[in-house]
Amino acid sequence: MYFVSQPRIAATWWAQAMNTVARHEGQYSFVEVGDLEIGFHPNDDGRNPQGSSTVAYLSTDNFEEYRTHFLQLGCTVHRGPLEVSATRKIAQLVDPFGNVFGIDGH
Repeated sequence: MYFVSQPRIAATWWAQAMNTVARHEGQYSFVEVGDLEIGFHPNDDGRNPQGSSTVAYLSTDNFEEYRTHFLQLGCTVHRGPLEVSATRKIAQLVDPFGNVFGIDGH
């Protein structure tokens, strides 16, 4: 779940980034990629401020391709890339809505 000021816009951006379709249900929006569902909830500065979500990691066999793809779509670097083993890298990026997410792969 990501807490954002405009769930529809954020979900639509993520749907385009992941080559899928956003689903909107009232004030909430969702993106499904395989068995993964990403939810977008209106932020609440008192309880769930924007950018306060857990860091979700996308796993991929094409680390650099994914990282480049998201940077080209307007994400910025939060941390990394870091080599966590001889065959594994991670990085954290910030989407255009202020949410941190990770990429895990090789």
